[in-house]
Amino acid sequence: MAKSDPSLSGSYSISQEKDDEIVIHLKGKIDAETSSFLLKEMHPLIKAKSPSTLIADLDGTTYFDDFGALLLIELRQTISDQKGNFRIINMKPEVEEILSQVGFDSNEWCVALPGKKSPDLFWRLGDATIGHITGIKQLISFIGSVAIVFLHVCFHPKSLRLDDTILQMEKTGTDAVPVVGLISFLLGLIMAFMSALQLRQFGANLYVASLVALAMVSELGPLMTAIIVAGRSGSAFAAEIGTMKISEEIDALFTMGFNPLLFLTIPRIIASIIVVPVLTLFSDVFAIAGGLVVGVFLLDLTPGSYINQTIKTLALFDLLWGILKSSVFAALIAGIGCFRGFQARGGAEAVGNAATSAVVSSIFLIILFDSIFAVIQSYWR
Repeated sequence: MAKSDPSLSGSYSISQEKDDEIVIHLKGKIDAETSSFLLKEMHPLIKAKSPSTLIADLDGTTYFDDFGALLLIELRQTISDQKGNFRIINMKPEVEEILSQVGFDSNEWCVALPGKKSPDLFWRLGDATIGHITGIKQLISFIGSVAIVFLHVCFHPKSLRLDDTILQMEKTGTDAVPVVGLISFLLGLIMAFMSALQLRQFGANLYVASLVALAMVSELGPLMTAIIVAGRSGSAFAAEIGTMKISEEIDALFTMGFNPLLFLTIPRIIASIIVVPVLTLFSDVFAIAGGLVVGVFLLDLTPGSYINQTIKTLALFDLLWGILKSSVFAALIAGIGCFRGFQARGGAEAVGNAATSAVVSSIFLIILFDSIFAVIQSYWR
């Protein structure tokens, strides 16, 4: 029996001299194109006949490469699984050389690799603990290095890269005004609408202005602005520095004598500390404007009375307190974003992980420090 693929140059024929012995005659080119076809044809045939001996006759081969060697290895493995023997006859010198190169006579290729043991709970717990401890050590070292570089900038202002700082101020502050304004306006509108549902029952519509102003200026304004900046700029800082870390640009800065913290981190931190409080003020104004829309159109308040009640409710302390919180949040966002970027290791996936980790860590620290500020404020007053 002979068979070949019309589109290929290799073929085979099978003869059976004994009941338990099959000879496969390989003909033509046995290469990458023909090996897969031949194996697909022979494998079920060998399974069906189950011979005790399988012989591969290579006398008719005109070309033989390492894919042909893989074909023979698969045939040998198939017959070995059936407890049969495998032999090669009429092997040409070039075929013998290829088989020796791939280690055909060695059985190492068929040795099953040990399965990877799944780590147990204690191993994972220990690995996570060591990872967190290492991260904390790196964070402490990063904070100390940033503090030293910041003091150097204070005593040597000309060392600050002013152009980069202004560029980061534009990206972090100016470009974020539309999204901060829209979200704050909608947030103020929602707060005013929901509070109006309860306060109008007692004829206290005017106090909607007080509620929106106090909530936004002292609490929600700094908090929401910081979360938006963390999503926009914190992730961008981590991705930019992470990409530079992976592409070895930071190592190049070291080689050229530049301090990467002074070159990359300080401009971002200073820019964030300057513009995030300003963004918070914009957020407060837009939120109060949203509450004003509800007060005028749903509560029959006049714009003058709403604004007067807002001014009467707010104190300078509330405004300064919100600005202070925003400055701290800005330092946290920029610092964590840069730190995660410097931590990036590996390939493109590491950049995405750094950006994600920067956002999650920043939001966690924002909430944590906001809670601390709330406790301090309660005892201060």
